[in-house]
Amino acid sequence: MIVVTGTFNLKPEAVDAVHAAATVMMTESNKEDGCLHYRFYADVEHRHIMHVYEEWASDAHLAAHAASAHMAAYRKELSEIGGVISRDVKKTEVADDAWSSL
Repeated sequence: MIVVTGTFNLKPEAVDAVHAAATVMMTESNKEDGCLHYRFYADVEHRHIMHVYEEWASDAHLAAHAASAHMAAYRKELSEIGGVISRDVKKTEVADDAWSSL
């Protein structure tokens, strides 16, 4: 399984627009083959911080997601909004049995 986690630092004036775009992205991504979990979360202490957490069945599924039409539309919309100051996103491969040992 592939896990993607990340943090986005947003311009305060763009938070609502970015959250709206993220909601559409999240809804469409969760429909994809191989998507096990895809969510954005707002930081309750710092409204301008948004987190993403994704679980994918495989690298191939994640690659298909990266090439999807809704990903292209999301990237274009974020570019037009201009609301992302910075982002830090990481991909990790997790053994299927790793969760059972927690």
